[in-house]
Amino acid sequence: MFTAQDVRVDPAGRRAWRDGVELELTRKEFDLLHALISRAGDLVTREELMREVWQTDFWSSSKTLDVHLGWLRRKLGDDPRAPGLITTVRGRGLRFETVTPVVGAS
Repeated sequence: MFTAQDVRVDPAGRRAWRDGVELELTRKEFDLLHALISRAGDLVTREELMREVWQTDFWSSSKTLDVHLGWLRRKLGDDPRAPGLITTVRGRGLRFETVTPVVGAS
């Protein structure tokens, strides 16, 4: 079981919850969430996510990552303009935050 902020993921049961409410995730959305929350607080590169979730190194498919990330953020209720759960580190990758980032902090 992995927990960060108010998100909990059960890899064995392939289930996830936000604030105690079970999320209805597709297979790839769950795999993406699991890949990020299992390394909460750490930067995960887009290349690592493409390899782990889609078993590919094709960068032409990275738009797929963006689309699934958008769907996952929406289901988590994570505002893409000011995300508090999954943040993007430009040019480096994504991170599942262990605490809500402070707005305006650098």
